[in-house]
Amino acid sequence: MTAVITMISAPDHRCLTEAVCKQTFAQVGLPSTVTPRWLASDEACSLALPAKSNTDGMALQEAITTALERLPIDVHLTTTNEETATGTTTAKKKLLIADMESTIIREELIDELAARTGLGNEIASITAQAMRGELDFAAALQSRVAQFKGLDAECLDDLYDTCVTLMPGAETLIKTMNANGATTALVSGGFTLFTARIAQRLGFANHYGNTLEIVEGKITGRVPPPILDRAAKAATLKELASVQSLKVHDTIAVGDGANDLDMLKAAGLGVAFRGKPVVADAADIAVQHGDLTSLLYVQGYHRDEFVST
Repeated sequence: MTAVITMISAPDHRCLTEAVCKQTFAQVGLPSTVTPRWLASDEACSLALPAKSNTDGMALQEAITTALERLPIDVHLTTTNEETATGTTTAKKKLLIADMESTIIREELIDELAARTGLGNEIASITAQAMRGELDFAAALQSRVAQFKGLDAECLDDLYDTCVTLMPGAETLIKTMNANGATTALVSGGFTLFTARIAQRLGFANHYGNTLEIVEGKITGRVPPPILDRAAKAATLKELASVQSLKVHDTIAVGDGANDLDMLKAAGLGVAFRGKPVVADAADIAVQHGDLTSLLYVQGYHRDEFVST
């Protein structure tokens, strides 16, 4: 097993220069002979640690993070069992499971709908508590949706058309992993009428979500069971991996809220993307500065391998 440190700059800053790396490595006590593998000029590079250094990986990650604390650079520690013919470590995954809201898209759609119907403050507060893990997800979902009872369902189409924006790097992440033979799945505590559209738009192979009950063109205020909660997200990951005879280390999951915790823990690599503190602390890596292409860099992808069209 090889430990890998991957450093990724915020893409709009591109401040991870060779000079910054050289200075940082010297500051943390690495020998001058240590050179990183550049994944993208001024943006991302990785450093494979000798086998004897694996147990010290966390200490080195912390030292590098401290050295770079004034710059918008994420420092990730991962491990891999694989090695290419040239000796470069790789950890490309075969299954990606992604949360949708505040992860693949920027918005929390229930909150956006609430804001348009005069229920914004109350519902946003419930959402925030649920995302921090302070409320049971299913109960919080039912409580919020009940307040939309009687709304014309056409407002949902308008919400999607005028509100939904993709998170930076989302399209490149999905298309690149698809092009490299991985299975991609969107697993959301949101609604299937949105997951279906996002999945088609980006090319996810599968999508899962909750059903928002609509009768005669009106929202009933009910979400029929079963509710896709944190346990169901993890179960979906395990089921998809089992169907494809994949090992745990072949899987990667990404999310931002407490509803994603079980899924992130079940994956070979659990990624908190702009995650709530409880999620960032529990995940294998936490992306704070990079965009969603960070998930490609930590798998060993070079910028030249990215697919964006």
